Amino acid sequence: MKTLPRLFFFSILVSSFAASQASPAKSAKTEPRSSTHNSATINVREPSTEEINSFMHHMFGYDANVKWKVESVKASEVPGVTEVVVVFGDPPNQQRTPFYVAGDLQHAFIGQIIPFGADPFAPVRRKLAEQAKGPIRGNPNGGVTIVEFSDFQCPHCKRAFPILDKLISESPDAKLVFENFPLSSIHNWADRAANYGDCIGRSNPDQFWKFAQEVFDQQEQITDQNANDKLKSIAQDAGADGPAMATCADSAETKARVMQQTELGKSLDVSGTPTLFIAGRKIANVLDTPYEVLKEMVAFEAQEAKKPTK
Repeated sequence: MKTLPRLFFFSILVSSFAASQASPAKSAKTEPRSSTHNSATINVREPSTEEINSFMHHMFGYDANVKWKVESVKASEVPGVTEVVVVFGDPPNQQRTPFYVAGDLQHAFIGQIIPFGADPFAPVRRKLAEQAKGPIRGNPNGGVTIVEFSDFQCPHCKRAFPILDKLISESPDAKLVFENFPLSSIHNWADRAANYGDCIGRSNPDQFWKFAQEVFDQQEQITDQNANDKLKSIAQDAGADGPAMATCADSAETKARVMQQTELGKSLDVSGTPTLFIAGRKIANVLDTPYEVLKEMVAFEAQEAKKPTK
């Protein structure tokens, strides 16, 4: 079974949309079309799952190896635009891919919706300052807050962990906050690891970072069947009380806290892991962003934070 790389999915969509909009060459005398229209005449609504599946069928039905499932359909932060998340492939090699559908249900587009304004990242920065309460490493009084939404079973998060460790060690004005975002629909023990992480982080942040490192180191050896024993053993090795953490991890209160972290991420349009927010600026493609660029962003935000408020 082959999976569909995201870039290939995007390129297929782009070429298909371009073809659908193509029209015969027009005479030079043709009057230009007006860029305005009466929005009151548009019946704005969300696409149904049936409509999305029909769209996907026409896009990819020629390849019997391509499998997908509509994971979510919800209003985006842009009025009249719906965010659709489609999961390609079978476990454990599934891939979540978002795209957007206009309210007229005649147009779709791909890419990332970004904030705009004189200080575009301020609303997210304030929200994270109020609600992101996970374990911290780095300078607790630093002017730059980096928030990571992560999944202990995610191989990309494992690869990002040493990058962020280096980033925070080389950024004296920054702190890193860890928020759980287990992708439970595709990772079968991520939620349990998140529960352990939440318990250990509230008990002892230093033990949490040891726990996180060891979970990532043993990621390939942890399975759905042995996760409970493995996570308890790793917690014990990190200096925590393994049995106590196991009891805490299984509690309704812990599960509710992890759910709150996940919902916080979703409210900020987090759809995959790892996702970073550097002073409110969203970095969804951490591994594709050169390290020096991440470092420059942190340094820039550190200088911005030192400016007097207007």
